Amino acid sequence: MTTHFVDDAVVLTGRSLRHILRSPDTIITTAVMPIAIMLMFVFIFGGAIDIGAQPYVDYMLPGILLITIASGISYTAFRLFLDMKGGIFERFQSMPIARSAVLWAHVLTSLVANLVSLAVVTGVALLLGFRSGAGVLPWLAVAGILVLFTLALTWIAVIPGLTAKTVDGASAFSYPLIFLPFLSSAFAPTDTMPGPVRWFAENQPVTSIVDTIRALLSGQPVGSDIWIALAWCVGILVVAYAGAMAIYRRRLS
Repeated sequence: MTTHFVDDAVVLTGRSLRHILRSPDTIITTAVMPIAIMLMFVFIFGGAIDIGAQPYVDYMLPGILLITIASGISYTAFRLFLDMKGGIFERFQSMPIARSAVLWAHVLTSLVANLVSLAVVTGVALLLGFRSGAGVLPWLAVAGILVLFTLALTWIAVIPGLTAKTVDGASAFSYPLIFLPFLSSAFAPTDTMPGPVRWFAENQPVTSIVDTIRALLSGQPVGSDIWIALAWCVGILVVAYAGAMAIYRRRLS
């Protein structure tokens, strides 16, 4: 059964990836907005924000990476919605395919596409002067956190992809997720924010994730932030996965 599921997921993921290869503008569009935000903050707003001696591009890159993921997962909901409306799922039901493999194919496609977008954004950051003295292990830890965050948000994206009534409704859910890093420590220290905003910024998941990635890339101690970040990512992933699978089973029953 496990082998059957893995084989089906691999085949269906290949199908989804071929669709992206035929339409590379998906990855380009995903990367353009975070790059534009990065350019705007580095060259326009960065000089007005006091973050000490650290170059501003180094400070804000973790937040830009999370925005890249939040922007990219909207395409998962969009493609899933089109498959639902196009009757692809009903066609798959008549074939000997593991049901959950269909959803996992979309999720794994999202993961691959987002990793490519993250690499593109990081490359642009290097051109803007981003530098990191982190070793291999911290970079692997950063990659692991970004993968976990991508999976968590992608399973959130599956829910509107399955339940939305329109194409716009399927992808519009990502806008609050894209906006969330602006209400965190991604672009400015939280201690410069007014009381209620500061409380929200310090207690929402993006801040702990951003602070952890920033510390890893700069070679600083991560402290308890890494455990808080992992707890948020795993918690969101588990809840979103359970919700998405329940909706999926109900839709196909």
